[in-house]
Amino acid sequence: MKGIKPSSGILHIGTSGWVYPHWREVFYPAAIPQKLWLSYYAQFFDTTEINASFYRLPSIKAVENWINATEKQFCFCPKISRFITHAKKLNDPETCVPRFFDVFEPFAARMGPVLIQLPAALVFHEEKASNFFALLKDRYSNFSFSLEARHASWMEPRATMLLKRFDIGWVVAESGDRFASAELVTAKHIYLRFHGPDGTYASPYTKRMLEAYAAKCLAWRAQGHTIWAFFNNDIHGYAIANAETLKDLTA
Repeated sequence: MKGIKPSSGILHIGTSGWVYPHWREVFYPAAIPQKLWLSYYAQFFDTTEINASFYRLPSIKAVENWINATEKQFCFCPKISRFITHAKKLNDPETCVPRFFDVFEPFAARMGPVLIQLPAALVFHEEKASNFFALLKDRYSNFSFSLEARHASWMEPRATMLLKRFDIGWVVAESGDRFASAELVTAKHIYLRFHGPDGTYASPYTKRMLEAYAAKCLAWRAQGHTIWAFFNNDIHGYAIANAETLKDLTA
């Protein structure tokens, strides 16, 4: 089954996950049970990250339930397992990557880019990265991929050239000064993650800051890029409010 490939000029906006107990009565009405939260969330947004898959792989049945709870135009962006990125550090992908895709490949048609978040200490190693990306391209060509690297070596020309070669989208991570980041375009799809202006997940973005990103998103969209934008500043429901503001500013 072919996955959702980045299509020209589309902007998807959502949050990094949807199951946050502290969103009850901030976003979710008190009367709605948690099992219906995703359906409620999908009334406002057309995408979400699956953050939980970074920590523990969901069951195939769980993913199927999420698919069934949303309309066919709703897309999920699963976060690749930390065992692959933080434990194995991209080594031995032939043995550790398939288990992740055993869960998500049956639903490839409803998946946006797979998020690959690297540990801050992981330095760019061309041979290792090339081997990892080659496996993804060879075995999982029905998916697209976005890389959130937090070491400055991944922002150097050799690394960005490799990302372009394998059509790996760069993640523009907005976190103030907490994580090293850069505004790079390495594929037709562009991926934004908003961790909070101070990087603590507990602060909101001002309208002025969001207006600046809205202008960038509109320019990228006019150039034919597909943009995926997710707010990860979940504390106090800031992610919801900021995502709604960015939607309004780019409507």
